Amino acid sequence: MISLWCTEAMLAVKSIKSPDGDIIDCVHISHQPALDHPLLKNYTVQMRPSFHPLGLMMGMRWLQRWRLAPYMRPSFHPLGLYDEKRVASKMETSSIPQLWHQNGRCPEDTIPIRRTKKGDVLRASFIERFGKNRRRTIPNPTSIESNRNNNTHEHAIVYVRGGKYYGAKATINVWNPKLQQKNEFSLSQLWIVGGPTGLFNTIEAGWHVYPILNGDYKTRLFTFWTADGYKSVGCYNLQCSGFVQVNKEIALGATIYPISSYGGRQYEITLSLWKDPKTRNWWLQYGNQSPVGYWPSSLFPHLSDGASEIYWGGEVVNLHSNGQHTSTKMGSGHFPEEGFGKASYFKNIQIVDKSNYLQAPRGIRTFATRSNCYNVHPKNNGYIYYGGPGRNPNCT
Repeated sequence: MISLWCTEAMLAVKSIKSPDGDIIDCVHISHQPALDHPLLKNYTVQMRPSFHPLGLMMGMRWLQRWRLAPYMRPSFHPLGLYDEKRVASKMETSSIPQLWHQNGRCPEDTIPIRRTKKGDVLRASFIERFGKNRRRTIPNPTSIESNRNNNTHEHAIVYVRGGKYYGAKATINVWNPKLQQKNEFSLSQLWIVGGPTGLFNTIEAGWHVYPILNGDYKTRLFTFWTADGYKSVGCYNLQCSGFVQVNKEIALGATIYPISSYGGRQYEITLSLWKDPKTRNWWLQYGNQSPVGYWPSSLFPHLSDGASEIYWGGEVVNLHSNGQHTSTKMGSGHFPEEGFGKASYFKNIQIVDKSNYLQAPRGIRTFATRSNCYNVHPKNNGYIYYGGPGRNPNCT
């Protein structure tokens, strides 16, 4: 049997050593892990979506030629009580390229895959389960007491539910939260959820610090999916068959750098997820790049007709070492009240409606497992601040 950590190297058309120590292997698109899935035998890769939600491609050259009527434009614009634009003009915000690009790019007809190292596999309990679900959960805003009694996972989120949702989008500033111990994690992401309790389907994307998975304390781009409520079906990034990548520029699991600094420049990523109305595949886009790839519709029996819930926010694992709440940080490690440049945020959150338009979500609700540890505050200007320090005098 070929060792898992050797496979990418053997299939690589080209390998690139990133300044952060990662090795990015450029693998032919037809040799990617997704195509090993039993449902995808003799599968024809969809190289581009048949439709982009209106507003998703704003700023890209082809959309600049359009003259949109006002009712066709995205309806969510940052404005309001806090003059974030004035503050941001002093601190500045920047989008983030991928660090490995400094040492090369992948050729046409290939995709970048972060090489799995031997140490990565040895950290997993079983090689065949490497990269799959590791104590994941979704927020449960309907049962605060249940969350408090079983609070290994702590959340601070905003969410919508009760409708049909065909995608979501957000811009997130990026931090490197400190963890109390290596078998905890801290993440910021968006969730797309559908299906019954225990068998729900999710599609997730964001950034995380997760040393047990990645072998370090770096902030990394990640995706995750499950088709059976995190029991056994699903995984991170490209570490199992499922996600079909078509973009040669974005490596899932790669380091995000630079990161935001407290009181200084804020660095952001923009993530978009949407359902192709023709093929029913779920697409992922990073920033204004061409789409990264998609999850085939056949993976998700409970997302075939859209999602029923969307979440945006942060999550940490709290293992209660020595009987105390963890000091693992969420986001910047500061509470939402500190505002721009100090607290972590989502901005310009949007959903895709049944007509495939991006629009501001209606009926946003908030949820924090323990608001004295991590909290969330939406503002009327389109910014949603969240996060916190974990253990403190009011959170023990």
